[in-house]
Amino acid sequence: MIDIAQRVYDHKWKIDPIIRSLLDTDFYKLLMAQLIHKRHADVRVAFALHNRSSHVALSELIDEDELRAQLEHARDIALSRGEITWLRGNTFYGKQRMFSPAFIDWFEGFRLPEYELSKTGDQYQFTARGRWHEAMMWEMPVLAIVSELRSRAVLSHMAKFDLQVLYARATTHLWEKIERLRQLPDLRIADFGTRRRHGFLWQDWSVQSMIEGLGERFLGTSNCLIALRREVEAIGTNAHELPMVYAALADDDATLADAPYQVLEHWQQDYDGNLRIVLPDTYGTENFLKNAPPWLAKWTGIRVDSGDPDAGAQLAIAWWQHHGEDPREKLLIFSDGLDVDEIEQLYHQYHGKVRLGFGWGTLLTNDFRGLWGDALDPFSLVCKAFEANGRSTVKLSDNIHKAMGSEAEIARYTRVFGAGAQSVGELLV
Repeated sequence: MIDIAQRVYDHKWKIDPIIRSLLDTDFYKLLMAQLIHKRHADVRVAFALHNRSSHVALSELIDEDELRAQLEHARDIALSRGEITWLRGNTFYGKQRMFSPAFIDWFEGFRLPEYELSKTGDQYQFTARGRWHEAMMWEMPVLAIVSELRSRAVLSHMAKFDLQVLYARATTHLWEKIERLRQLPDLRIADFGTRRRHGFLWQDWSVQSMIEGLGERFLGTSNCLIALRREVEAIGTNAHELPMVYAALADDDATLADAPYQVLEHWQQDYDGNLRIVLPDTYGTENFLKNAPPWLAKWTGIRVDSGDPDAGAQLAIAWWQHHGEDPREKLLIFSDGLDVDEIEQLYHQYHGKVRLGFGWGTLLTNDFRGLWGDALDPFSLVCKAFEANGRSTVKLSDNIHKAMGSEAEIARYTRVFGAGAQSVGELLV
C-alpha cells in the first residue's frame, strides 16, 4: 500500500493529478450515458456545482489557478487502450459486452467539454453545458477535484510528522469501523464514495481495506478505475439525473407525471437482472410507489437514498407485498449518508426480511471528523443538471433539504406528483 503521508510531504501533490482517467468516475454514469447516447443524443443540458455546506468557503480555501489547472488536465485525458479493452471485454453484473460498440466508439474519442468557472462571494460557480451524454460526464470529475483540492489546501500547512499522525489516526478509525462490520455475517456492502472523497489515493486505500477486512462481503466499488485496478466488481445502476431531465422535457402535466416511469421503461429495455433497481425518491417515494405500474414490482430491488431510511424501507416492503411479491426475494439498498451505526441498525432491523445491500459513501472515503479539528470534516457538495433544452429541472426528494428548482416549478411538481411524506434531515454529506 502507498504511504500516503510520505507522498503528500515529498511531492506536494505534483505527481498526483486528481483525475487520472476518464474511468475515475462512477459506474452508473457510464450506464446512464449509454442509454442517453442511444436515445437522447440531441438533448442539451447544463450542469452546475453547488456547495450545500455554505460555511465551507471554497473560493477562499482553493486557489483559482490550481483549480483551473486540474480542470484543464481532466479535459486532456482520453481512454487508454487497456481501459477500452476492460470496457469491451470485462464481465459486468454477469454480462459480457455490457457496452455497445456504438457507445464504446463514442467514448473512445471523448474529451470532457468546455466549462465556465467564476466566483460568487466565497464560493466557486462551475457550469458545463452541452449534449447531455457529454456534459453529464463532468459531474464526478469536478466533485472529486474540488473535494480533493479542499483537502490539499488544509494538508499543505501540515508538517511531515503531523501528516503521519493524521493518516495513522484515519487508518485506525477506518479499520475500527471495518472490524465492527465484520460482525455482520451476511453483510453485502459496496464503496459509493467517489464524489466527495478525501482524495483518490485515500479512496483506493479504503477499498483495499474493505477487500482485506470483509472479503466476499465487500461487493465492489462504484469507481470504475479502482474496480479495474483492484480487480473487483464495478457497482452502480442509475441516479436522479434521469427522471429529472426526462421530467424537464415533458410538454404537459400528464407527460410530466409519467416521466419517471418512462425512464424505467427505457431502462428495462436496455438492462436486466441486478441493474433493475428502482430509485423512487426523486419526486417522493410514497406517491411514486402509489402510482407505479405493476410491472415495476417485478424488478430486482429498490434503493433508499433520502429521507428516513426506515420509512423508505417500510414503504418498499408494503408495496412489494401489495403486488404479491415476497420481500425476502427483493434487494433493498440503503445509500444515504451511511456510517457504521446506521449500517448496523438497519442490518439488524431488516436482516431476513429482505435481501440487504449497503452503498457506503462519504463516511467511508472521507471521514476525517475530529482528526484535525474540523478543517477536514466532510461537506455536502453536489453537481446537478439544472436545465434541459432550456427548461429548469426539479428535484423534490424525501428530504426537504435536498430539493432543488425554482419556487414556481417546485410548486408545479408538488401539485403533479404530490410530494408525500418528507423529512427535514441534516445534510452532513
